[in-house]
Amino acid sequence: MSYQNVLSMNQTHPNSLRYLMWALPLSFFTFQFILRLWPSLMMQQIMQQFTIDATSFGLLASAYYYGYAGMQIPIAILLERFGPRHVLSGCAVMCGLATILFATTNNWSLALISRFLIGVGSAGGILATSKVLTQWFPKEYYSRMIAFTFSVGLMGAVFGGKPTGQLVSDWGGEQVALTLAFISLLIGLLTYLFLRSPKMVDRQKQTEESSFKFADLKQLITSPTFILLATANLLMVGALEGFADVWGVNYLMIAYTTTKVDAAELVSFIFIGMLFGGPILNQLSMNLGNIRVIGLCGVGIAVGFSYLLLFHESYDVLPLGILFFGVGILCCYQVLMFSAASELVPAQLLGVTIAFMNGINMLGGSFFHSIIGFLMDHFWTGDFNEGLRHYSLDSYTPALMLIPVCAVIGSLLAATVGLRVKRAV
Repeated sequence: MSYQNVLSMNQTHPNSLRYLMWALPLSFFTFQFILRLWPSLMMQQIMQQFTIDATSFGLLASAYYYGYAGMQIPIAILLERFGPRHVLSGCAVMCGLATILFATTNNWSLALISRFLIGVGSAGGILATSKVLTQWFPKEYYSRMIAFTFSVGLMGAVFGGKPTGQLVSDWGGEQVALTLAFISLLIGLLTYLFLRSPKMVDRQKQTEESSFKFADLKQLITSPTFILLATANLLMVGALEGFADVWGVNYLMIAYTTTKVDAAELVSFIFIGMLFGGPILNQLSMNLGNIRVIGLCGVGIAVGFSYLLLFHESYDVLPLGILFFGVGILCCYQVLMFSAASELVPAQLLGVTIAFMNGINMLGGSFFHSIIGFLMDHFWTGDFNEGLRHYSLDSYTPALMLIPVCAVIGSLLAATVGLRVKRAV
């Protein structure tokens, strides 16, 4: 369906209905950040529950990202075929049931499957929200509303830090997990009952315009310039998906001898910084260009994390909070990645391009969790604590140095893309 048709239909609906339709997928998009983050607050309990080492915990964390990344394009196709109501309600229910499975099983294979399924369900959050925006809002509203969607969604990531950490400390991990499962099931029910799409004026035209073609995906993955940009995107996500999502809380507890709740609060400053990073980096890109700003962000992330990992003599909340806030701003380079990618492809490939880039972005989480866990075991000093491996700074520091090293490589790849584009022009 064209935007002109959607606009003509939406003029018959009050604004309150539009925003209600948007609020339903937005609530799930916000909530899935908590599902994504809460295992990092239970790292020791999970390792004890399944008697696993850091490599296995990294695999568990990666399972979520494999599910999320792998379902970007399939869910985009399902949304076109069945609409946001059925797809999003199914995703929310899947997350709820998988969370119950994870909380109640002692079987390692089932735990991996459950985290994978949570990732699969979470993939529907931003895609369904984007679809609802294109259905219910005029075209000129889209950029503003999708930016606001990310800002509200990141509040879920902030809540997934200290507040959720406090709940885990007070209630216990299993009780928190079951509560999160109930909320996810409730969101699924409310979505199924109340989310609707506008009546389709020309369903055949909509199908023709939005149908997925595998030839489009082939065109993307055979473009060297696009693959370089996607690889740079993957290598630069370590600060967010490698550190903030999983390993950061436990590193801060060991490096600065702080409590889990305080460590989670510090890590949440990365997500708070991201609330402001989009507009700031967008303004810079207007003067310097997307590729140049992306490269500078990679260098900035590398410098910030090198300082964090190599200079940790004392615990001081203010400089650490400022550091993480700055890193959060730099992590919004991902917004510029989407814009840069869209400039490399024809207009008809935009949808599959965004889905592919978002999948690569989340696949970076699997890469960093797996490699960091492996490196921690490689540098493990042989200490045990209550029958489990105890990881000291001698394990964490060299493993987490993967983040700044990859950020620098990602910056160099982005610079290479800039040179290729310049030569092509």
